Amino acid sequence: MKLKTTQSGAETVEFAIILPILLIILFGIMEYGIVLYDKAVITNASREGARSGIAYKCPVLSEAQIRAAVIRATSLTGGGTSLLFSFASGATAPTITITPTPPTTTTNCFTNSGTPLTVTVTYSYRFLALGKLMSLFVPGFTNPIMLSSTTVMNYE
Repeated sequence: MKLKTTQSGAETVEFAIILPILLIILFGIMEYGIVLYDKAVITNASREGARSGIAYKCPVLSEAQIRAAVIRATSLTGGGTSLLFSFASGATAPTITITPTPPTTTTNCFTNSGTPLTVTVTYSYRFLALGKLMSLFVPGFTNPIMLSSTTVMNYE
C-alpha cells in the first residue's frame, strides 16, 4: 500500500528562502563586473596619457594636453559621454595626477630623455545594491571605493 504525502506549497517556501541569496549573488556579479570594467577603463586612460606625454615631440606635451588625452580615453569618441559607470548621484570625473610637471621649454628637447613620467588616474565608484550590505559583513569596507591606476613611462 502506498502512503499519500502532500507537500502543498513547499516549493514556494523553498523558493522564498533561496531567492534573496540568489539575488545577492546576481547583483554581486553585476556590480563587481562594473568595477572591473571601470578599473580597465582607468588603466587604459593612464596608459594613454603616459604614452602621449612621453612620445618625442618638440616641445613636449603640456600637462593640460596630457590631461586631455586621459579624458579622451575615458570618453566615447566624439561625444564626451563618459565610459565610467558609477551609481553615485552626480558621478565625478576621474582625478588625474601627472608627475613631474612637463617642462614647456623648446630650447633643448632632449632634457627629459630617459626620465620617468608618472600618470595616475583615480576614480570614485559607488555601489548601488551591495554597498550597505557589504559594510555590514566586511569590516573596513567603504562605499564609495577608490579605483586607481598608475602608469610610469620614460621620456623618449
